[in-house]
Amino acid sequence: MLSRFVNLSQTIRVARSILSFSLRSSLILISLWLGACQKSSDRATNEGITRRAIYLGSVLPLEGQEEALGNYMKAGLEAALDGEKVRGRRVRVSFQNDFYEPPTAQLAMQMALEEGIFITIGNVGTPTAKVTLPRLAEKGVPAVGFFTGAGLLRENASPAQPIVNYRASYAQEIEATVRLALEAGLTPDDICAYVQNDSYGMAGLAGLKTILEQVGASPELLDTYDRIINTAGNPPQRNNLGPVGVYQRNTPDFQPGYDSLKAWEKSTRKRCKFVMTGGAYSNIARFVQHARNEGETWLISALSFTGADEYRLNLEEYGVTDRIVMTQVVPLLNSDLPIVREAEEALGEEFGYVALEGYIVGRMTLKILNDVPGELTRENFMKQVATSRFDLGGIEINLTDDNQGSDLVVVSYLTPEGFRELNAETLKTLLP
Repeated sequence: MLSRFVNLSQTIRVARSILSFSLRSSLILISLWLGACQKSSDRATNEGITRRAIYLGSVLPLEGQEEALGNYMKAGLEAALDGEKVRGRRVRVSFQNDFYEPPTAQLAMQMALEEGIFITIGNVGTPTAKVTLPRLAEKGVPAVGFFTGAGLLRENASPAQPIVNYRASYAQEIEATVRLALEAGLTPDDICAYVQNDSYGMAGLAGLKTILEQVGASPELLDTYDRIINTAGNPPQRNNLGPVGVYQRNTPDFQPGYDSLKAWEKSTRKRCKFVMTGGAYSNIARFVQHARNEGETWLISALSFTGADEYRLNLEEYGVTDRIVMTQVVPLLNSDLPIVREAEEALGEEFGYVALEGYIVGRMTLKILNDVPGELTRENFMKQVATSRFDLGGIEINLTDDNQGSDLVVVSYLTPEGFRELNAETLKTLLP
């Protein structure tokens, strides 16, 4: 299982991550422009709908250091939507690569909008969403099922910025993990963080700060988190300010972030016992490997965006097979829920956590499209979203209260059989 994207060597992955971004941007701009020239302009004037098809667009990393996230999301969407029709119109999804880089995502999204799309679906990442959402708002194009739990896709949703989320938020993931850690005997001072130095990582820190405030963390600790989150710059210099280490997106360099955590331990004479990470699989796995090699006893957790399947494979490559905690926003792969078994059959070897999320997003979207009364327009689609509450193969989807369909969070830990649900008693056995 999951062999399709795993055979690249670590050397190739690192080399890709340091390719000249200007060259990558130029290449993708040219390819996108050439592709757009071959498409009919009729779609752009009809909200992405023609007599025969409904066109959806997706902008995600199909190449680069975090390419598995985009490729698995794409696989899930394709498995859910290929061959499907709504009112006799075939559902077609065009996928554009953005390398998980905001400038390239802007270019790719602009091209998709010019081609004509009804909605954009399954885009991957917070920093890329941050720069594409304003353009989608200008055009009134709904953003559906993005692979991110950031607050900006929840707090900023409005009639002028139509957003439909499937997944639970990062704040919910972090709250579930922290509450379990506290139940197992940890204190707020035992918790540290290692995150991506951008809007994704800061969304994670904001969620961590919120739950720490709720459980009575000291004002000094909360002020430290505020200072780190609000640090400006290009890039912001957020290391060596507190119990937090950061790394630059799309790079393999974990050392400055690791050193930041060690500096905090030394200066405060405190010890990280639980390190919450908010990043993507390649860097986080390297960070874990280095910490283990240095003899750290930290228990390290990861958010769902990390990409459970590729993360596990990278860890195994580094010889790390235990004491790994991770939140999931889809059911565990060994679940008997009909949607999980349906996705496994449809996806075959590509079945995994990210692909399962893509599949769920695709089936959720298809259900809403089919339920739209009257003319199929973006306005009517969003009206249907606001009244949508249904069972999706065992997962409750409820969009009647807010723009987030599911609150499912499963705190899991790595076992030889894969990720399994974690409780406080088991967590105690994993702590240093």
